[in-house]
Amino acid sequence: MKRDPQPDSNDLIATEIERLRAMLAHDQGKRARSLLKRMHPAKIASLLETLTPPQRMAAWHQIDARTETKVLAHLSSALQVRLARDLEADAGAGGADTPMEDEPETQLRLVLEALDQGKLKRIARLFRKLHPARIAGLLESLPATERAAAWDMIDSERTAKVLRHLHEEVRRGLAAEMDLEHLVEAARGLEADDLVDLIQDLPTATGRQILEAMDRRERERLQSMLSYPEDSAGGLMNMDQIAVRANINVGTLLRYLRLREDLPSNTDKFFVIDRKHHYQGILRARRVLTARPETPVSDLMETDVEPVPADQPSDAVARRFEEQDLTSAPVVDAQGRLLGRITIDDVVDVIREQAAHAMMGMAGLDEETDMFAPVLASSRRRAVWLGINLITAFLAAWVIGLFEGTLQQVVALAVLMPIVASMGGIAGSQTLTLVIRGLATGQLAGGNTRILLLKEAGIGLLNGLLWALVVAALAILWFGNWAIGGIIAVAILLNLICAAISGVVIPLLLRRLGIDPALAGSVVLTTVTDIVGFFAFLGLATLILL
Repeated sequence: MKRDPQPDSNDLIATEIERLRAMLAHDQGKRARSLLKRMHPAKIASLLETLTPPQRMAAWHQIDARTETKVLAHLSSALQVRLARDLEADAGAGGADTPMEDEPETQLRLVLEALDQGKLKRIARLFRKLHPARIAGLLESLPATERAAAWDMIDSERTAKVLRHLHEEVRRGLAAEMDLEHLVEAARGLEADDLVDLIQDLPTATGRQILEAMDRRERERLQSMLSYPEDSAGGLMNMDQIAVRANINVGTLLRYLRLREDLPSNTDKFFVIDRKHHYQGILRARRVLTARPETPVSDLMETDVEPVPADQPSDAVARRFEEQDLTSAPVVDAQGRLLGRITIDDVVDVIREQAAHAMMGMAGLDEETDMFAPVLASSRRRAVWLGINLITAFLAAWVIGLFEGTLQQVVALAVLMPIVASMGGIAGSQTLTLVIRGLATGQLAGGNTRILLLKEAGIGLLNGLLWALVVAALAILWFGNWAIGGIIAVAILLNLICAAISGVVIPLLLRRLGIDPALAGSVVLTTVTDIVGFFAFLGLATLILL
């Protein structure tokens, strides 16, 4: 049986060259990047040799930063010089040297222009001048497709630092698109606590592959940290602390520190332990620097600094750092053994996430940190709360329907109804926001809840009296009916008092039921104020006017 002849390697190379030329000619940068990603650096180099200068420059712009160095190694010296000269000319034409260090809007504009023109090396040059946190901010400002292209322009040695500053959802998406080799390489550049966060964001199989690529000691450390919930002190901690014994002197400690290549970041204190690794106290770094070499550590250590239990919730850890102005804190297990430490940079992330969660929760949005998340995913998240809101709207409509006859006879009531609901909604939202903040910061507990409830009820009463009189006067001037003015005044007074009480009770009740008040509080509160407002207004009108 005669077999079909197999194409030789020269035919395959020729086909790939033609495909790449066609892609570049039709401005199909994404497809060109995809093709080049699958090719060996030496093959890319030989392909570049065959292209015309404009084609070569267009192709070079699509080569990701992590492959660029490898491709250059296979190019002839003459071609390297030509590429460098062409890139310098392109940089001048693109205005890449425009001062923009302090202008985020200009940086974003330059990135978008480079993406639109297919000049991705301009993005690479820009990123080399920026701090990793700013690069992360620019990536989060791009739609998903453009973000992936810009991500490829980040140098390998900076990938880990940029990953660290990305929000979870964006980081998860970019990491999922990286091949395993580059992902492992980036993971090695992360601190242990940031690496744990990354592994928790990735699919289980990918996280397991990253763990298997680590050496045994590092893998054991990571698995120990992964055993704790993400929102606990154990999930926040890292294990790069310096522990010392109480029976050594300062001179011995200083000699040990000099033997290290570097100190862990945010090292403001050392932790004192016994032979069984039980936590005993702290030793501040400034005391070590100023003490005599012969001074024992036991004379300088502080034993009254309480460690953080590994199972303590992250919000409680954040409150402690805020109240005590801490830079770092020791973390211990149930037996009091030192496990690691929490540093201020991790606590800042917790505070930022809590603030974002509270703000997004007011709109019924849960974890939508990616502004440019896919349409289907975003719509699915929002649809849940739109559905819940629809149910509550029908409840309010049902209450209005009970008084359909009253509305038909007194049209002025339909005009004034939104005022009653709006005043109650705003007053309740003010109280609700205050209570949710108090719960988040730990300022509100069982002992002072009753005091806050009475205070808010008093505020509701005073504001209710004030604005009831104002609205009543306007209603009388508008419709010339004293009865309608009196009805809306009483309705507003009752609704504002009810809104104030509900703003305190609803978040406390939701929290007791295990429901996040930031997400569900505003929906429930709006339902209560609408129903109470409509029922009071229309009910009084039915009794008095009909």
